[in-house]
Amino acid sequence: MKAAVITFPGSNCDRDLAVAFEKAGAEVVRVWHKETALPAGVDVIGVPGGFSYGDYLRCGAIASRSPIGQAVADFAGRGGYVIGICNGFQVLTEMGLLPGALMRNAGLKFVCKPQALRVATADSVFTSAYAKGDEVVFPIAHHDGNFTIDAEGLARLEGEDRVAFRYVDNPNGSMADIAGVLSANRRVLGMMPHPERAIEAAQGGADGAALFRALTGVMAQA
Repeated sequence: MKAAVITFPGSNCDRDLAVAFEKAGAEVVRVWHKETALPAGVDVIGVPGGFSYGDYLRCGAIASRSPIGQAVADFAGRGGYVIGICNGFQVLTEMGLLPGALMRNAGLKFVCKPQALRVATADSVFTSAYAKGDEVVFPIAHHDGNFTIDAEGLARLEGEDRVAFRYVDNPNGSMADIAGVLSANRRVLGMMPHPERAIEAAQGGADGAALFRALTGVMAQA
């Protein structure tokens, strides 16, 4: 199973994401934002957290139009698996691969802490190692994590069981406590919390490790 981790100027969680994939048994290839094609044989793309291009314009807006951006969009369009975390979630919404937008936190402050979440659905490769209703703890670190969507879009997410995670104690004002959402084909996940920072006890908890094990396990069987 091969995972491609994208690096933009300002990414600061790309190494963390690569390590999480490697610990789950994946071969990892690192892809610089100026590349125009993905390496051969990629099974999943990871779009990491950070502050791509300094968060100029809107968070993720410039990264979504980087040279590698079209290759990521094409990969997702062919049914490839993509996970975007924190800034990566922002990038995926800017690409139009996921609905909604990530706005300034309701409290207008950067939040950085361990955050309790509930698994809202187990019906995806990414969440299949959990049971619906499980409580997990992943770190958060963001200033623009307030998930916002129109009423029709929210109803569609809820009706199609595409909310992946919800905040237990909403830290940023996100609508319906949403912390992560899935694409219509359930193969693209965007989430603000950082499962890649919760893969071993030395980090304060390992609740995120199951996400990566489940993902690599399914890919290995494909």
